[in-house]
Amino acid sequence: MTDTTNTQSTVVRTSRGLSIAGTRITLYAILDYLHAEWPPKLIQEWFGLTDAQMGDVLVYIAAHRDEIEQEYQQVVRHAEETRRYWEERNRDRLAQSTPTPPTPDQVALRAKLQAWKDKIGRV
Repeated sequence: MTDTTNTQSTVVRTSRGLSIAGTRITLYAILDYLHAEWPPKLIQEWFGLTDAQMGDVLVYIAAHRDEIEQEYQQVVRHAEETRRYWEERNRDRLAQSTPTPPTPDQVALRAKLQAWKDKIGRV
């Protein structure tokens, strides 16, 4: 079993939330994959974690399940709000923009490409 002291030094609280010490990997990212039912060994390989790091993370998550799930739900809500904000902002920007007509060079290249397609189609 993993030592509690080691677990506490592996999992640290940073400005991003609960993270794996010495990395930019948050426990919330690990939880995304755990919730998607990825095997822990695959998650470990995907993030390039050591056996000790992954073991410590799993022990920490098990020991603090309720607290971590609450924080995770807040992170998920915030990410969803951010995604909706940018979708709306980009939708508004796209609606206001008008497509620019192709340049003469683009027209010439497209004609050349079409000629090649026609030639290849006849072969």
